[in-house]
Amino acid sequence: MQFKAFEPDIEVNGQTVYSVVDALGSFKKLAHEILLSVGIGSMSDNGYEIKMDGWYSQESWLKAFERVAKDIGDLTLKQIGTRIPANAIFPAWVKNIDSAIKSIDIAYHMNHRKKGVIMFDPNTGKMLEGIGHYGYERITNENMIISKCENPYPDAFDHGIITTMAKRFELRANVIHDDSKECRKNGAESCTYIVTW
Repeated sequence: MQFKAFEPDIEVNGQTVYSVVDALGSFKKLAHEILLSVGIGSMSDNGYEIKMDGWYSQESWLKAFERVAKDIGDLTLKQIGTRIPANAIFPAWVKNIDSAIKSIDIAYHMNHRKKGVIMFDPNTGKMLEGIGHYGYERITNENMIISKCENPYPDAFDHGIITTMAKRFELRANVIHDDSKECRKNGAESCTYIVTW
């Protein structure tokens, strides 16, 4: 279900949270107001500040998404998703559409922490559970990848992330929400996307 954290006390790094500000472009003041309303960032003499190397409550960030959904809509949620690859930490080994889609789950965990521990350690490959996953299933002999997303973020946001990562390596890539599967907008725990090129 969107907007509801799977576990308490999960945090998101500041550079990832900054995607909300980045996506709203000329409406940065609105982004600042939304984030401040949920306790993310602060005001100073220089204006709104978010610590890029800071950590912020996932529950608060999800509340910001919920407000964006209610006040602005899904197109803005998708736009925020498109800015995640430019702002969040991603693995260095991404080199094609397959590794791009696979990397989303690892990047997701690299940009969250649980009880002060980053949820993916690239040195050991150890991944902590508690925030769900971004799936990867390559369909044999077809230019198709299925990504089942089981996480608390809005479906339009995930659509934006997957589309941006796919198009980075395949300009012809098309990403659609699989309407034959369950959807978080309807209270389900996951959404499924079909990537073709």
